[in-house]
Amino acid sequence: MADSRQQIVFCRLGKADYVETWDLQKQLQQRLVANKRSDEPKELPHVALLVEHPPVFTLGKSGDESNLLASEEELTKAGATFVRIDRGGDITYHGPGQIVGYPILDLDRFYTDIHRYLRDLEEVIIRTCADHGIEADRFGKGTGVWITKEAGNERKVCAMGIRCSRWVTMHGFALNVSPELDHFNMIVPCGITDRGVTSMEMEVLEKLDRTAVENRIIQHFGDVFDADTRLLEADDAHAWLETYLDGVTTQ
Repeated sequence: MADSRQQIVFCRLGKADYVETWDLQKQLQQRLVANKRSDEPKELPHVALLVEHPPVFTLGKSGDESNLLASEEELTKAGATFVRIDRGGDITYHGPGQIVGYPILDLDRFYTDIHRYLRDLEEVIIRTCADHGIEADRFGKGTGVWITKEAGNERKVCAMGIRCSRWVTMHGFALNVSPELDHFNMIVPCGITDRGVTSMEMEVLEKLDRTAVENRIIQHFGDVFDADTRLLEADDAHAWLETYLDGVTTQ
């Protein structure tokens, strides 16, 4: 852990196109990588994006396309798209009712341990679920957060997949608050055939406030990563990101 507390700026962007957000992540990652490689690096804050995507299925670089069970016609009918991406992991779904978080962190300023990073992301979500009366945990050697009270009936509530370049992260987690769970029937989620998928609202049988859940994620993120957090909303977030990037483009 670094001697001084790090700052993470959370940008709440609302509904956002998947590919456009992926491009934004790459720009932010490049910004932090370029900064740390410069002769006079600045003390740039880390960034975390909070978004909600239209229906989209994404396949990680090590994933098996056969885990997409839907035809092109069925995808179109569901208003969903399919994107091959550069994170780890297999296939997953993003859509309305999820909180999708993309932390762009320079782990050189925290710790250089990918496994620890994933366990810390899981801990943030486990604590957030506990705040809402949901007993969640890790399951086996897999990545993500599960409801595991009944052996053989484990259900994933949050999927995770990341990519790291020179210890700067991108991609992240997708927490199921209230998504259309039927959409998960169109895939073999994360390539796992013998376990189910659930949502926070399904577990508590009541409506949850998305903003309140996001606020708890931010609080726990600061606690778990021993960092100071700042939240920017909508237009303020976009304006800050534009200044932060300062003309950096992807390659």
